[in-house]
Amino acid sequence: MSARHGDEAPLLEAEGLALQVGERWLCCEFSLRLVAGECLALLGPNGAGKTTLLHTLAGLRAPSVGQVRLAGKPYAAWPALEAARCRGLLVQQQPDQFGASVLETVLIGRHPHLGRWGWESAADEALARQALAEVGLQGFEAREVLTLSGGERQRVAIATLLAQAPQLFLLDEPLNHLDLHYQITTLELFRALIRAQGMQRAVVMVLHDINLAARYADHVILLDGRGGVIAGDREAVLRADLLSQAFGHPLRRVDSAGRVIFVPD
Repeated sequence: MSARHGDEAPLLEAEGLALQVGERWLCCEFSLRLVAGECLALLGPNGAGKTTLLHTLAGLRAPSVGQVRLAGKPYAAWPALEAARCRGLLVQQQPDQFGASVLETVLIGRHPHLGRWGWESAADEALARQALAEVGLQGFEAREVLTLSGGERQRVAIATLLAQAPQLFLLDEPLNHLDLHYQITTLELFRALIRAQGMQRAVVMVLHDINLAARYADHVILLDGRGGVIAGDREAVLRADLLSQAFGHPLRRVDSAGRVIFVPD
């Protein structure tokens, strides 16, 4: 899988990557190259290994075969704090064992930018408040996170990642618990972030909605749950025959009002 801008330095690369869990191969070898301004979607049926692949791309687990490089360097060459400033991960479930305010929770995103004994500054708090405004939660700063709905908690998690301000956003099911309005708002927000003038940012996200991937992704990695993987540009991967085979259900492509959608037969 290659980037649109061949001469641009990639934010994320995988070379000859393959993943195995126990005796099961989640995906055979493939490569990718993602540059600033691009979005990569990970698609596949339940249990296909999308989260495992995302965690591998985030440097949280070593690949079984091949290598992952962040901004040109393998994760082993990155000090932990520097890696956290360069890439940020949104996990599927948000653990809230202890009560905290919404603002305190979002300020966690600033920790990679603080010294060992540093405290959040007024500038850090301003960034956290701005992140809350971007996800439509201005006025929630003093609320306890344990009192929030699932959708509100998900938006707090997204705000925390925005406050972290990495170059590479790795999002595991970012639309969890969100209604249709906030699903689109969230995807539009990340598209605007990575395409902002002068910003060197990219997104990798696990999605379940094929049509949202068709609308927002530049590249797609399609796992079939049987070890097979197809990686490439959106148009090359999002084909009715390939999707039908991967998801185990016939799908039909429909061109409507300038957009491509896939519907089940």
